[in-house]
Amino acid sequence: MSRGLDHLVLATRDLDAAAAHYQAMGFIVGARNRHPWGTENRIVQFPGIFLELITMGEGAEIMPPEPGKFSFAWAVARHLDQYGDGFAMLVVESRDAPADRQAFDVAGIGGFESFFFERLAMKPDGSKVRVAFTLTFAADPAMPDIGCFSCQHHEPQNFWNPAFQAHPNGASKLGGIVMLAEAPAATVPFFEAFTGSRALCAGARNMAIVTPRGSVEAMSPDCYRDVLGLEPALSLDHGPRLAAFKVTAPLEPLAARLEEAGIPFVRHRKHLAVAGADNFGTALIFEEPKAA
Repeated sequence: MSRGLDHLVLATRDLDAAAAHYQAMGFIVGARNRHPWGTENRIVQFPGIFLELITMGEGAEIMPPEPGKFSFAWAVARHLDQYGDGFAMLVVESRDAPADRQAFDVAGIGGFESFFFERLAMKPDGSKVRVAFTLTFAADPAMPDIGCFSCQHHEPQNFWNPAFQAHPNGASKLGGIVMLAEAPAATVPFFEAFTGSRALCAGARNMAIVTPRGSVEAMSPDCYRDVLGLEPALSLDHGPRLAAFKVTAPLEPLAARLEEAGIPFVRHRKHLAVAGADNFGTALIFEEPKAA
């Protein structure tokens, strides 16, 4: 079962400042939500995929992980404590959480209980509706700094909203994510099992998997510098790290918007790149829409 990307978990110490930054770049950012255990988020939607800007709310209950149990709040807090703001977790879609759990267990990347939760979400008119999810976790000991899980939406009609996806900057889709890795090919077995898709390439400099929604790439530091035009600033002392994501948007109006907002960027090859240091810890690559 192939699994497309569902969302990216972007941890930040200052949720409202991160939201204001994304709004300055021309994205629609949703209202503040709170999870039952106390993390708080604000969401940027694209068709079928979203960014989750997330922080530790006041009074958050940080339960440490136990054998067979993954602690979402602990993972967010750990990333903030260890690295500060940045790309903490990668999430793929789920159409059947029990099937994902079985598949992850068989592939040797699971061993965790699935986790169900629900919360209230705010609609554009200010009314509140129920949203609910089941999370199924996966892990690779060689990548302790990358959190991964699948997410099944139980009330998708209450979550996805085209009005939240009509971004003023013209952004139309989230095209994929990029990891930094000293040995990109070594990440292939895990991410093939996690996404259910086969790698298109795997070598010393890079690997790439195309899912039904978005790509998963890993690049060596040299490849990252050459291809993206950014310095690979993340420490790889403990293994690969989630580093960047790609968004499709008209580049010239976007460049003018970034300049007006005072957000540094570089032009490289056929894209614009905002470094992680200028984007709350996660690099952002803007790509021109392909001609029809």
